[in-house]
Amino acid sequence: MIRIKPHHFIDIITDIGRGQRAWAPHPYGHAVHTVAARILAEPDVLLEMELGADDICAPCRHNVAGLCDDVIDTSFRPAAPASKRDYNLLIDQRWCARLGLAQGDRLTARQFCQRLRDRMGNLAPIYRENPSDRVAARERDLRAGLAQFA
Repeated sequence: MIRIKPHHFIDIITDIGRGQRAWAPHPYGHAVHTVAARILAEPDVLLEMELGADDICAPCRHNVAGLCDDVIDTSFRPAAPASKRDYNLLIDQRWCARLGLAQGDRLTARQFCQRLRDRMGNLAPIYRENPSDRVAARERDLRAGLAQFA
């Protein structure tokens, strides 16, 4: 089982839609590269929704006692909170509301993708702090990733 924030899973599927099939280790030390590889190798891996620090966050240097101390780039999204923890929680709460998910819910990666296909709709309300061109590109890439995954 993989404990994962909804937006982390969605980011991985979006990356697949951009043509990414492998991830390199990141200087922060987080585990996107290993979690993404496992999801690609095992479409039926069980995911547990986590709104706090997940399996990607666990080894990250910015994970301090289970809390992210990183900041986000607000240059193109000035209305967003500067705290990455606060911004990511906001995005995850929006995704949970859209997809009918809650902390601790479990579904396979394949089931999560099916739920996204059925319920994702327009991404503008989820990423409302971001410029519309970036949201449109994200939506295009997410749809492409969903079409390619399992």
